[in-house]
Amino acid sequence: MSKATKKNQVFAGLDVGTTKVTCAIGLVGPGGLEVIGVGQAANKGMRQGVVVNIEATIEAITKAREEAELMAGASVETVWLAIGGSHIQSFDSSGMVAIRNQEVTAEDMARVIEAAKAIAIPNDRQVLHVLPKAFKIDEQEGINDPIGMSGIRLECSVHIITASNSAVQNAIKCTEKAGLKVEGLVLQSLASAMAVLSPDEMNLGVCLVDMGGGTCDMVTYSQGGVVHTAVVPVGGQNFTHDVAMGLRTTQINAENLKRKFGCAIPDMINESEAIEVESVGGRKARNLARRDLCQVLEARAEETLALIRKELEEKQLLATLGSGVVLTGGASQLQGLVEMGDFIFDLPVRRGLPDRVGGLTDVVRSASHSTAVGLLFYAMSRTKTSVSMAKAEEGEKGYLSSWSRRLKDLLG
Repeated sequence: MSKATKKNQVFAGLDVGTTKVTCAIGLVGPGGLEVIGVGQAANKGMRQGVVVNIEATIEAITKAREEAELMAGASVETVWLAIGGSHIQSFDSSGMVAIRNQEVTAEDMARVIEAAKAIAIPNDRQVLHVLPKAFKIDEQEGINDPIGMSGIRLECSVHIITASNSAVQNAIKCTEKAGLKVEGLVLQSLASAMAVLSPDEMNLGVCLVDMGGGTCDMVTYSQGGVVHTAVVPVGGQNFTHDVAMGLRTTQINAENLKRKFGCAIPDMINESEAIEVESVGGRKARNLARRDLCQVLEARAEETLALIRKELEEKQLLATLGSGVVLTGGASQLQGLVEMGDFIFDLPVRRGLPDRVGGLTDVVRSASHSTAVGLLFYAMSRTKTSVSMAKAEEGEKGYLSSWSRRLKDLLG
């Protein structure tokens, strides 16, 4: 192990996706987050974010972990695990409490968030995150940090994100059987947002869409806070399946064709370009126009982006997106998708890549690594919170630290 990893605390993030598992290892360096190891392995044990084959998932996690540890020159025992997929559900809630000493403290914040969280949740579901949207003191609205402010009544609106108990437990079981302890759970799209979005975008209003193999996970920010999360049950696998059916080829060849020659807008492709397509059942390979492939992908891309727009329209969020839409995740790498998004959303659209990282910058600067890098940012922020709380405990106002810890736990 290098001297750097001995001095600094090493932490890891694990993104168990529908088509691949990514493990990233990082530490806090002089300039912020430094990624020191990344491992990736194909995964055939998941479907739309839910484990369907435990052994295959364990094998993929083990392979990704070993590759990351080899690259980092350090071993990890615990990971922050990303949770996503079609089983994720979210809703808004609100709570109100009296301010005890006419000045808001961490204790009052913890109490009002707990009041907002006190809502009946089905036994087969568990809370992943409780994210405060805005605070209100008496009649004053739009407060982000109420600590130290005077008033009589404190209100808080929160966004609560829940997941299926069985889906979460199976993901944890696979991770533990691969020899890793789960430090905490993080919503996939939330982790991706931490890696690719800037504070300015979050304040102006932005929708991040993490386009994975099985689903498109959405998270929308306004005035710096999360206001909406959703899952669209369409992903990169649907694009690949369409190509396999439309061009009558194998799934493996369809995936390769999509990655190498795919484009969401056929007009961007020269009419004379041809590609070789493998046939099924040992038949002879055929030469087809590249535009034929792109026309198949165009239909699926248009449908997927239209479903995302519909979700935003139904929640009346389109008008709040001052920074537009950010596409990330492996499936977002399809050529022409951003240009099509500009037309369908009638908003600025860009492809999001992990930013503000040191170390293996060239390796992780890919949309397919957004979640794994975001998990490291999340782990780093939690580590800083723990350090600041430990210092508070030593100070004269150490009695507040228990409420600070409770507040941290409530925020997930």
